[in-house]
Amino acid sequence: MPEHLKLTTDFRRDRLRLVEQLREEGVQDLAVLHAFALVPRHLFVPDAMHHRAYKNTPIPIGDGQTISSPEIHAISLELAEIHQGDRVLEVGTGSGFQTALLAALGADVYSIERLTSLSNRARDTLLTLGYQVHLEIGDGSLGLPSHAPYSAIIVGAAAKKPPAALFEQLVEGGRLIVPVGTSNQTLYRYTQRGAEHIRERIGGARFVPLIEEST
Repeated sequence: MPEHLKLTTDFRRDRLRLVEQLREEGVQDLAVLHAFALVPRHLFVPDAMHHRAYKNTPIPIGDGQTISSPEIHAISLELAEIHQGDRVLEVGTGSGFQTALLAALGADVYSIERLTSLSNRARDTLLTLGYQVHLEIGDGSLGLPSHAPYSAIIVGAAAKKPPAALFEQLVEGGRLIVPVGTSNQTLYRYTQRGAEHIRERIGGARFVPLIEEST
């Protein structure tokens, strides 16, 4: 068995239990659940955290950053309504776990991360597992206009307000998933409709803050 496939068989029962838990928590998108069954979350967290990888909880990944809980990732992906071949922008690569989930969903993934050390580690893990994605280093609040427009943009850090540049990079009908707020955060979905952005409040959230050049 190729090494990258062997890696995905480890903790398989734990992944399936996590999938069942996500289903019980209300995640209904079968493609999203299948992606969680495929992607080995333990390889995207520090070795000392492998035993916690399939708990529904955030995990520190170094450099003052965390990987969000599986439930938050699942909700974000479900809201983004990813289809095969969709061009998707991820703001905040982090460890690369959500990047891998997006690839497993068949998206054409562009992911931008401010911290070079995180991006490099994510690149190594994603390459080891055979995921073909596009990773960039830079200010995610500016998006990635060189590859726009996107069917969906998922922001993995809390903004004081949704960055205007991201709206400009959505296709008509595109979805922006972004947590907004400082001490009290709320997860929103914005849908591009002509010159308007239709806002839906999803619920409370807790993310690391989005760092912007202007702050």
